[in-house]
Amino acid sequence: IQVDTIFFERLKRLLKIVIPGIRSKELWLLIIHSSFLVFRTILSVYVAALDGRIVSALVRGNGKDFLTGIVWWMTVAIPATYTNSMLTYMQNKLAIQFRTRLTQHIHKKYLSDMTFYAIGNLDDRIKNADQCITVDTRKFCDSLSELYSNLAKPILDVFIYYLQLANNVGGEGLFALSFMVHISSVILRALTPPFGKMVAEEQRLEGEFRFTHSRLIENAEEIALYSGHEVEKAILDRNYFALIKHINRIFRKRIFHGMMEDFIIKYLWGALGLILCSVPVFFTVPGIKKGDLGARAEGFITNRRLLLSSSDAFGRIMYSYKEIAELAGYTARVSELLDTFDAVKAGRFEKRLVSSASTEENAAVLSGRGEVIENESIKFVDVPIVSPNGDVLLKSLSFYVKPGMHLLIVGPNGCGKSSLFRILGGLWPVYGGTVQRPNPKDIFYIPQRPYLSLGTLRDQIIYPHTVEDMKRRGITDDDLLEILKIVQINTIVEREGGWDKEREWKDALSGGDKQRIAMARLFYHQPKYAILDECTSAVGLDIEKIMYTHATNLGISLLTVSHRPSLWKYHNYILQYDGQGGYVFTKLDAERRLKLQEEKQHLEQKLVEVPKLQDRLNDLKAMLAERDSGDNLNKTF
Repeated sequence: IQVDTIFFERLKRLLKIVIPGIRSKELWLLIIHSSFLVFRTILSVYVAALDGRIVSALVRGNGKDFLTGIVWWMTVAIPATYTNSMLTYMQNKLAIQFRTRLTQHIHKKYLSDMTFYAIGNLDDRIKNADQCITVDTRKFCDSLSELYSNLAKPILDVFIYYLQLANNVGGEGLFALSFMVHISSVILRALTPPFGKMVAEEQRLEGEFRFTHSRLIENAEEIALYSGHEVEKAILDRNYFALIKHINRIFRKRIFHGMMEDFIIKYLWGALGLILCSVPVFFTVPGIKKGDLGARAEGFITNRRLLLSSSDAFGRIMYSYKEIAELAGYTARVSELLDTFDAVKAGRFEKRLVSSASTEENAAVLSGRGEVIENESIKFVDVPIVSPNGDVLLKSLSFYVKPGMHLLIVGPNGCGKSSLFRILGGLWPVYGGTVQRPNPKDIFYIPQRPYLSLGTLRDQIIYPHTVEDMKRRGITDDDLLEILKIVQINTIVEREGGWDKEREWKDALSGGDKQRIAMARLFYHQPKYAILDECTSAVGLDIEKIMYTHATNLGISLLTVSHRPSLWKYHNYILQYDGQGGYVFTKLDAERRLKLQEEKQHLEQKLVEVPKLQDRLNDLKAMLAERDSGDNLNKTF
């Protein structure tokens, strides 16, 4: 990552986001900030001249001029201190405003077209999206705002101070000094390490370290049951020390770079500046008499302050190159995030496939793209079911669900039952064939472990609606209570402290209560289609019967994944996977299937008893054989 044309193109793109137009708040803040920078430079020039006059009065022994200078010095301090405070305030205000604008832009992209799902499941380019969105954007905006302050004022200072110095000591000496500064700055820039690349790598390692901690929290129970704390500690330590090793490498690079910067900027340029300031002292300058010590002292002090200020300004410009390199690192991270968002939205995924099937076998399927059509009914025509890691679960699936139909989906684990719903919901790409599906608002998905949002109890029922959406539909809290009565969980309102009680509901409710809340959510929305993925596994058969009966009475077409025979009677079609890449889609005669199932279980039970019966038969044969041999022996005697 370098400060090159790619960096400037990326920065230009991001600047259009954080400063969207000439009437934007950000631009006006920038103008106000720039005004304070100009005013501060004007004050600095005036203070340099005032400093010279005070020293001149002191050398001459003129008490009146000296006291007048002190009064003006204290007077200038008022606007100077106010300006300094406002510069800091405006810099921080700009950083916050930049971050707000950029974060809103990122959130809009991230939470549209299922990008947030695809980034984590279908694409490998962004490992830690949360790190990029929260930390990297903040550091980019802070760096951008700080860099503007650190560059705009020094550049203006150098321009004005150089004009003033040229007027005081002549242009020839100033030109020679400028030439030396230019040569030394070229050398310094050539010796500057690639801080941009280092910063980007540091942020990547920070993200990985943060991710390992998040992963530990997410899987704490499983790790504790396995007693895997030592292994996890080793993983955390490995990622931490990889980060620290890189940071120490940056520190070591900065030692030499800091030495070179200080030597050139503070001492070499300072010595050259003092030589330049000595010109009015050792040589005749028009307008100053040979013996006028006060005037010479005034000129020396004024020029020295101007030179020190210009040297400091130029030094800050040179120091800013390191800040620009760091900004390049942050710019690259944020730009890569936005580029990945755009690519994912366009359906261009990059993921390392770990499919058990050969590349040749899957290549034709993975390279294709199917067609998605919005329709009132659901229909799959020759659609391959492909997992994110590249496994082709089904090469071609065809079925349909029209309004009023209820489809039962069964099959062994890992055969593609839930994968079908992810394609139907637009989460996974369509690699071939044609998918007809209704508008997303007409399909509702309820998994085995329902999602409960941060918010009130009311919010859990109406999610993803807001209270305003609920009121626009004419729904009241009493209506919600009636829905809860259907799933027999209405006592939760009083138990939890009312509709407006906010809690972490995933921890407050049992598995069965969560599934009842999810079904209440379905009855509130009343979509045309409902995808029920083992969503009644934690409730009793009596509650399950009430839920499915009410759903069918509402006219909701059901697509259910379940192995419970008790649910067969609520469905009239079945999609059955065989787990070997095949399937059957046909009408479901629930009564006949139940009889066949009972007969099958009866025969299986009989087959289980066969070995026992065979053993008993063998025992009886042995016993009879012993008895027969005994009888024969008695007859012999």
